[in-house]
Amino acid sequence: MAHRFVILSGPICGGKTALAAGLSERFGAKVFKTKTFIQERFKDDSADRGELQNHGDLLDERTKGKWVLDGVSRFTKGVSEDDIVLIDSVRIKAQVEHIRRAYGPRVVHIHVTADESTLRKRFKKRKRNADRATTYDQARGNATEAQVGVLKAAADVVVYTDRCTAEDVVVRAASHLGLFERGRSRLVDVVVGGQYGSEGKGHVCSYLAPEYQVLVRVGGPNAGHKVFRHPEPFTHRLLPSGTRFGSADLVIGAGAVIDIDTLLEEIADCEVPADRLIVDEQAMIIEKVDLRSEARLEKDIGSTRRGVGAATARRIMGRGASSGARRVRLAKDVPELRPFIGSACSSLEDALRDGKKILLEGTQGTGLSIFHGSYPHVTSRDTSVAGCLAEAGVAPSRVRRVVLVCRSYPIRVKSPEGSSSGPMSQDVSWAEISRRSGISVRQLTKNEKGSVSGKQRRVAEFDWALLRKSASLNGPTDVAITFADYLSESNTEARRLEQLTDETLRFIQEVERVAAAPVSLVSTRFHWRSFIDRRAW
Repeated sequence: MAHRFVILSGPICGGKTALAAGLSERFGAKVFKTKTFIQERFKDDSADRGELQNHGDLLDERTKGKWVLDGVSRFTKGVSEDDIVLIDSVRIKAQVEHIRRAYGPRVVHIHVTADESTLRKRFKKRKRNADRATTYDQARGNATEAQVGVLKAAADVVVYTDRCTAEDVVVRAASHLGLFERGRSRLVDVVVGGQYGSEGKGHVCSYLAPEYQVLVRVGGPNAGHKVFRHPEPFTHRLLPSGTRFGSADLVIGAGAVIDIDTLLEEIADCEVPADRLIVDEQAMIIEKVDLRSEARLEKDIGSTRRGVGAATARRIMGRGASSGARRVRLAKDVPELRPFIGSACSSLEDALRDGKKILLEGTQGTGLSIFHGSYPHVTSRDTSVAGCLAEAGVAPSRVRRVVLVCRSYPIRVKSPEGSSSGPMSQDVSWAEISRRSGISVRQLTKNEKGSVSGKQRRVAEFDWALLRKSASLNGPTDVAITFADYLSESNTEARRLEQLTDETLRFIQEVERVAAAPVSLVSTRFHWRSFIDRRAW
């Protein structure tokens, strides 16, 4: 037997067919059509509406309405127990009663209807072959059809469709059927940076990714997330960093800003099929004009010049026709992206309904937030948990864990001569980090080049005030400490917490105290075996 049975009833043009199609497309309902059953039973594919009505009346007379149940019983033999079986449609009470007796409480009866004038207008617009020689009055004149309205009293759900769109009707029916997740399950974990970016979020996300069924990325191609891969690491610019680590579904949120060539190249490199990736239809597209307009920002604030900020500004300012809205392209307007286009919000809602775990990967770092960073040396978006959730289309009540990623020594990109890429509390030299850690200056400077810009990075002492601010803004449940090897090269050999140096252990304890959250992950080097995992989840 199937998991649940949905009976549809209602007058001609009441909205049964549209509802059946919507529940089938959105929720995978398997539709049993009484019309098709009648055509097969009487071997009459060309019957018009009147003939079909007469055939149905004859079956009712012979079986006392049980023929619908008999047809459904055969239909369900090829249907999974997890599927919804939708019966489109019934016309008399006896048909409903037979189905209810057979399947009991798993049956939900939905009656859809509208006022008479609306039904007439809809019928007039129809162009079905079955209606080609039939008027509305003739169709409703059939004795069985004329009394179909009495089923409204026996239905579990009644939907008046004359004041609804077809989508409204599907949403209302699905809500009654419990097809939307109602418990507000906390299935979303968010990873964000606690400093100025380059904290190792990609490395952390690639480690966690196999535990999730959906991976979500927001932001733009100005943030490169590097993941370990032999023999060479791979930098993700737009796809989630766990793309190569498992088979999870991939989602790019509506708030993302996309460079078409970069995304298509990354899709090809990672061999991502169209049915695995959803790019939200409303994600913004970067144009050449955006790249040109950011040229001056490289000197002013150390911009990566990838056009993300300019495209974001153009999206805001181009909302009216006179302001150039016709020049604003969203992902849905790009033919090359068409195989991947969808709704991130709807996809994530469906995933939550199905109990799937979701990993949301933030971009850059909290210290670069346009609202909470050191303006003007900031990025073009809010990089906190709240900003990432908004870009992805996830409600805060869905969040289970927030992982704040922090480096042992924060970095910013090195400023061009005579300019500044932004303040850090206490700059130090790579030579000093080399002296403390035992790692050569050459190796450090080789490691510390921007994933996107390729520029040498500045480094600073750990900023405890910034950690407190990031903890306040993001409310982390967990902290991930990366680059523990920069505290001491001997940490690269640690596989357990007690193998870390005493100085590192004291550092971790202090981080936990200031952040008011446990350090659940410690990365000791850039390698797939680098993590000391202390999680309790």
